[in-house]
Amino acid sequence: MYKYKRLVIKLGTSTLTAGTSYISQDILFDLASQINTLCKNNCEVVIVSSGAMASGREALSFPKLPKDIPAKQMLSAIGQPRLMAIYTKLFAQYNQIVSQVLLTRQDITERRSYLNSRNTILALLKQKVIPIINENDAVATEEIKVGDNDNLSALVSNLIDADLLLILTDQPGLYTSDPNINPNATLVKEITEPNIPEELWQSAGKPSDDLGTGGMITKLQAADLARRSGTTVIIAKGNTKNNIIRAAQNESIGTLFRPTHSTLEGRKRFILSDRDTKKIIQIDNGAITALKNGSSLLPVGIISIQGSFERGDTVKLIDQHNLEIALGLTNYSTTELNKISGKQSVDIESLLGYNYGEEVIHKDQLVMI
Repeated sequence: MYKYKRLVIKLGTSTLTAGTSYISQDILFDLASQINTLCKNNCEVVIVSSGAMASGREALSFPKLPKDIPAKQMLSAIGQPRLMAIYTKLFAQYNQIVSQVLLTRQDITERRSYLNSRNTILALLKQKVIPIINENDAVATEEIKVGDNDNLSALVSNLIDADLLLILTDQPGLYTSDPNINPNATLVKEITEPNIPEELWQSAGKPSDDLGTGGMITKLQAADLARRSGTTVIIAKGNTKNNIIRAAQNESIGTLFRPTHSTLEGRKRFILSDRDTKKIIQIDNGAITALKNGSSLLPVGIISIQGSFERGDTVKLIDQHNLEIALGLTNYSTTELNKISGKQSVDIESLLGYNYGEEVIHKDQLVMI
């Protein structure tokens, strides 16, 4: 019934406010109802939600404020818990638990925090909890900001290997030119080319109003980023009836962007980018056989460690003749592996006092060479 089983749904400010200055609980109620339907049918849903600043403005009765970073961070600090309270109340009607996850670019793109972010979101999904994600606007500096939730949604899609990124906005999709200016502009139904045509980049225009931080240009950037990581992307109008259900069922709505790579290829490129690493784990023949059969690397199979690395770093796996076997993202640092190498997974917690899982490198974070 549903083609897409793991979805990232990006809700824009224009969707959440229905084009007004207020957060529309009627719109949110409808969206929550659709998302609950997906969850009840064994789909996994992650929400990337805008609207914190709009919610903050509403709470303060729309004060006149400067357009600088501190003012925006102040509005987000006020609006984010208010917005989460609305989500919590709406989903509680369906006995659906939601959670708040605040991220920055650093959390997603730096290797050491990549695994923590991914594992947290996947753990929430495993418990049937809906993660509601926003950028950590209240404290993020320019150096670590994503800057808009469109691109954040694409990074999250890559992080969790989403099947579909659905970007909901105030437009039916991407047009050949600005429909507010050109009455002859037509909706682009599907993009299959490896490179999005230059004329569509030109037609996307500039960022939108003060309530949001994006516009069609950032949605196009997000679509391009997500499809290169193996995720199908749809840009569609937020208040179209049953749009979320229809998208999950692979009905034709909005503008569809076909992925240029598989999700596996996208993850492989991420890991293989560090192929020249000097951070090395030597493994025995039993571990090599297990990896070739699709298993994860366990501590019992480790012979020795070379170099210094932290959790989340890319490490190279070699055999006893120093031949390259695989690359992967390690769950444990050099210091930790020195204590658990050659030991059984059940002993990790007693040796370290904690554990990040029984695998040193999970099979999903490993690429055979």
